[in-house]
Order: sequence, then structure tokens, then C-alpha cells
Amino acid sequence: MKKNILTLTATVALALSASAQKVGFEEYNLKNGMHVILHQDNSAPVVTIGVMYHVGSKDEVDGKTGMAHFYEHLLFTGTENIKRGEWNKIEAANGGTGNANTNWDRTYYYETFPSNNLELGLWMESERLMHPIIDQKAVDTQNEVVKEEKRQRMDNAPYGKIIYGDVYNHIFDKHNYGRPMIGYIKDLDAAKLEEFKAFYNKWYMPNNAVLVVAGDIDVKNTKKLIKEYFEPIPARTLPKREQVVEPERTQEKRVKEYDANIQIPAIILAHKTPSMKERDSKVLDVISTILSNGKSSRLYKKLVDDKKKAFQVISFARNLEDYSVYVIAALPSGDTPLDDLIKEMDEEIYKLQTELISDRDLQKVRNKFENNFVASNSNVEGIANTLARNYMLVGNTNQINKELDVINSITKEEIREVAKKYLAKNRRVVIEYLPKKK
Repeated sequence: MKKNILTLTATVALALSASAQKVGFEEYNLKNGMHVILHQDNSAPVVTIGVMYHVGSKDEVDGKTGMAHFYEHLLFTGTENIKRGEWNKIEAANGGTGNANTNWDRTYYYETFPSNNLELGLWMESERLMHPIIDQKAVDTQNEVVKEEKRQRMDNAPYGKIIYGDVYNHIFDKHNYGRPMIGYIKDLDAAKLEEFKAFYNKWYMPNNAVLVVAGDIDVKNTKKLIKEYFEPIPARTLPKREQVVEPERTQEKRVKEYDANIQIPAIILAHKTPSMKERDSKVLDVISTILSNGKSSRLYKKLVDDKKKAFQVISFARNLEDYSVYVIAALPSGDTPLDDLIKEMDEEIYKLQTELISDRDLQKVRNKFENNFVASNSNVEGIANTLARNYMLVGNTNQINKELDVINSITKEEIREVAKKYLAKNRRVVIEYLPKKK
């Protein structure tokens, strides 16, 4: 029976590998320094136009936080040639959708249109860069939008501080990753219009951006349109980024964090881990999958199914440009003490640090990664995002075609050694995440 199971596993892996087709792309630079990536896929009449700017919350200065995320909202207000409040209406009237997102490292704007509206999408993104409306009315309006988003996602959301990084201040003592990605509202309230404009002028320029066009395109015509709409935008001098070195922790740190929106506490084991550019970050993604990805993972089976000491276990790696964050968390069931959960979690971590995982477990992890890869790159929106991120933050656009090779080359010995190095007790922060009366 075991032989049949392993044969089935190998067959599934082969089928997934066949689905993970190579992603073709072309990349080049405009004269103003803007990087361009084109991916042609004529299988469906849609196209995604995305622009990723190399600016995030880590680039903000003390007392002026929140600017990066603020612009995610502000640049949908309108431009000199798109009336205030008309941006989304134009998209919808032409069969399109659009959105934006921000993290600590970058800000990404994108739209997806029927492919016959490619030129419209390129014009709109060039307008966002050339002629944005940055006036007091726009700032005041979006300030209220940002406050409401913070209330919904963080202030009033159970465990929102974990999800959106408000607890990272316990992990980073020097690096700006220790600040909330959304910033501090008091800083936005105090900011003057000139300071908002200064942030835009400092970071929003073609030589600090990558333009990606993915989907049903004619490459020659697309290049012509890109040159027409983007090359006239002048380059500017980019500020030099300070490389902040976060000291390695040598002693376990234990802190308490309170949340008025929860009734059940949580215990969090938080670790500073290497940059997303480094191979070890991929190994930690594999470790995270082994420990708590799904109901068959080690911690879920042990704490939730078998011993019933927890009703939920999670872990995730937030891969970032300078450093990354790896979090393991559990919510106790009944009166289970948090220290008891730590003991159980440490036992599973210790097994990874001292024992080699089985061939079967390693293949199961590889299958999950191949499934996730196929899902995330199953449409042109996902491919556009991945191409832009790999160019800007990893430094290699073709990582999209190497990702699975890297995962499949990770050995059992590497998993053990990386677990020893980065999940050591003296490198971690233990956070007791506790209920607090409103």
C-alpha cells in the first residue's frame, strides 16, 4: 500500500509541474530609467497594467509616518485631466477594475481592462505619475478614509495587530519595519500639505518604478504606446537609502500586547529572519508549511486534533526586502496555559532542529508549493504582480521561473540547519497577546 501511495504522490507532482509552465516576458528600460516588463498571453482578451514604486513605510521618517500608505489612496483622487472622483467611474465604464496596495517596501497600483482598452490604462497610469491632484481637499478627504480603514482593519479587528504588523515593534529595535505599515494617525493629522507634496516628489518618479503590462497584447504596439505615454516623464535624482542593520538578538525577549477586540488570548513566537532575496527565506517558508499549514501540519495535528490544547494554530512568513518576519501563533482551548502551548510548540520546533523530515513529508510540502504557484500565477493580474515584485525586491525578474526549482532543491538537511539557526530560543520574541477591556 505504501508503494501505491508514493507512486500517486509522484504522479501528482508530475502533473503539477506540467501545469507550472514557464512564464515568458521581455524587459527593458526607457530613457528616463523606468523599467518595463511585458508578458504576452493572448489566451483571453484582458490586459493588466501595473506600476510598482520602490517606496513603502520603511522609507518614512520619524514624525511623518503613514505617507506611503496614504498615497495608495490619494492617487485615486484624480489628476489634472481626470476629474476628482472620476477615476473609478472611468474604469467601470470601460469594463475595467483597479486597485492598489502598500507594504513596508513598495507601493503597487494596477488596473485590468479588456485588451482593447490597453491605451486607456497606460494613459491613466501615466496621469497618476505626471499630473496627480495633491491639494488640501484631497488630503482631508483621504485622511478620513485612512482613519476608517485603520479602525476596521486594526483597531476594531480581532488580532489585527498581528496581521498588520503592529507587533513588529517588539521584533525590530532599529529598523523601520518595527513601525506599523499604516503609520501613526497623529503624524498624518499633523502633516502639512507641503510635506505630502515633498514625499511625492521624493519618491514618485519613473526611475523609481517598474511598469508591467501582462495579457493580450501586441508587443510592438505596446512598446510604442509605452514610449508615448511614459518616456516624456522626466527622471529625478533618487535619495540615497540608509541601510539600517538590525542587531541579532542574543536573549529571548518576552512582552505583553493587549487587544480590546479579543476574548481568547494568543501566544506568539516571533522571529527576525533573512531577506526575501536569500535562500534561507525559502527554507523558512517550507518550515512554516511543515509546522502549521493546514490540518495535516504538525502543530495543528498535535495541539488541535490530538491534545485539544488549542483551537487554532497559525504560522506565516512575511518576506520583505531587508529582513523578513516569521510568526508562529496558537490560541488556547479552554483553560490551557499559554506556557503549556509554548512547551508543546518548542517540542515540534526541536524535532525540526534535530531530526530529518521524511521523504513523504518533503514531497507533500513540494506539492503544496506547486499548487500555490499555479494558483497565484493563474491569471495575468497575478503574473504582473509577481514579475514586478521579483524585479524590484528580489533583483531578478526571472525568479518567477526559478521559484519551484529553488523549493524542489531544498534538502532535509537544510531544513534542519535553518530551523536550528533562525528558530533558536535566544533569537525570538515571545508575545503574550491578551484581551483588554474596551
